[in-house]
Amino acid sequence: MTPTRTARAAGALYGLAIGDALGMPTQSLPRALIVERYGELLDGFHPAPDDQPLAAGMPAGAITDDTEQAILLGELVVSSRGKIDGHELARRLLAWEDSMRARGSLDLLGPSTKRAIDELLAGTDITETGRFGTTNGAAMRIAPVGIATSLGSDGLLLDRVLAASAATHNTGLALSAAAAVAAAVSAGIDGATVAEAIPIAIRAASDAADHGHWTAGADVATRIRWATSLVTSSLVGQPPVTTSLIDTPLIDTAPGTTPPRPGAVSALVYELVGTSLASQESVPAAFAVLAAYPDDPWLVCRLAASLGGDTDTIAAIAGAIAGACHGVEAFPADARQTVALVNNLRLDDLARRLLEVRDA
Repeated sequence: MTPTRTARAAGALYGLAIGDALGMPTQSLPRALIVERYGELLDGFHPAPDDQPLAAGMPAGAITDDTEQAILLGELVVSSRGKIDGHELARRLLAWEDSMRARGSLDLLGPSTKRAIDELLAGTDITETGRFGTTNGAAMRIAPVGIATSLGSDGLLLDRVLAASAATHNTGLALSAAAAVAAAVSAGIDGATVAEAIPIAIRAASDAADHGHWTAGADVATRIRWATSLVTSSLVGQPPVTTSLIDTPLIDTAPGTTPPRPGAVSALVYELVGTSLASQESVPAAFAVLAAYPDDPWLVCRLAASLGGDTDTIAAIAGAIAGACHGVEAFPADARQTVALVNNLRLDDLARRLLEVRDA
């Protein structure tokens, strides 16, 4: 059955949390160590080992800062009816970090967000605090903006992405990455498939690239296009994409195509696309995994969590987009129950309230 819009909104949030929790024990680890411990593809949730640099001791199914900050932003979107204030977001992020520190967590604010909030507290104008924010913090928490904002509202999605991101990530690189994720999620809510959402994401990334402060780095829109084409042409047997940046169909799901081996996808993404905190690596990596398996959200999340590097963020982003496109039922019921119970999440309610903002 075609998933309802409510199921797609819930799917985006559950996909984000499931991907995040799968990547929790593997985050910041090299791919070779992940393969040694878990094989080429994670089979499900695992507790964090004692040598996990950020999450040692966390139980299987536990989420990280990716989901927690996304929920924080989602609640702000709801309470403000979409009119996001950067100062209020910064205050909430700082309070969140204090609560994490009180719990003994090492999974605190990322480098771009921390630097920006410190400058904001020191009196720096909010238009300047995010001028060095190039990492993926804005993209990892942006999915609720995509749920709450229609692509059909002229320029509104980009405006809300900028409002939700600029205080901490006011660079073309980070804003492009966040816009791509928000647009793909929004397209999914409206019924787009993964194949249809990727060109929309590229267009949104291109539109956002000239906003914020310039900083050196590969163009995010071009990197998403290249990364998805790389996977489909090298591993699925499709010809490389050589035409225009925006309008080229990036995925050919012709009958009879043999899906690529997950280990081969992981190696290609890890070695060529990159899986670091950099927006121009981790966000294209998420789209590359989606392009390899556009019809299997559970596999997408497990594979993204197996890549190495910033696995929790890459899997959270890929899961949010896959969930928006396929609906919540595309994820195993026990996986949804695990992340909800372990983390005391109420994602269905938040999804419903974000849709109310979308309709308003």
